[in-house]
Amino acid sequence: MDEHERRLQARGEEVYDLYRRGSELLEAGDFNAAAIPLAKAAELEPDKSSIREALGRVYFRTGRFRKATTEFEAVIERYPVNDFAHFCLGRSLEKSGRREEARRHLALAACMRPDRKDYRLYRDRLRAA
Repeated sequence: MDEHERRLQARGEEVYDLYRRGSELLEAGDFNAAAIPLAKAAELEPDKSSIREALGRVYFRTGRFRKATTEFEAVIERYPVNDFAHFCLGRSLEKSGRREEARRHLALAACMRPDRKDYRLYRDRLRAA
């Protein structure tokens, strides 16, 4: 293994460790602390949708809805059929006051996964508003 390959491997391990630590903090409900390793992981690997989704969840849970929107948009750009990302984007847009845009993403999520009552609930609430 040459030096370049070693650096790439070390970077991959660093990103994975950051993602794992951030995810553990997210699941434990320590959202502010989770933002630190997840933001660093996203900076190192901006194309990793799993990292961007976790970071979006952190931003949403800490009330940083515009930042959450950016993260979920990045996920959808790479994976347009990710129902959860559409749902989260819709919720983030709604919380940012962008209700028309939110309706579209909540409707898409509900259509993709009609079995998800929570998706339908938020879609229907926003429709009625």
